[in-house]
Amino acid sequence: MTVAVVLLTTAFVIVVALLAAAGAGKLARMDSASYPTALTRAAATFAAVVTLGAVIAGTLTALLT
Repeated sequence: MTVAVVLLTTAFVIVVALLAAAGAGKLARMDSASYPTALTRAAATFAAVVTLGAVIAGTLTALLT
C-alpha cells in the first residue's frame, strides 16, 4: 500500500511539474522570447516544482515520524 501511495504521489508531482513548465514556456513565447529562452524558463520551472515537491515531502516525513 505504501509503495502505491509513493508512486501515485510521484506521478502527480511530475504531471504538475510538466503542466507548470508547459505554461511557463507558453507564457515566455507569448512574451516574444526566443525558443531557447522559453525552453530555459520551462526547464527552470520544472526543476523548481520538483524541488519544491521534494522539500515538502522531506518536511512532512520529518514531522510525521
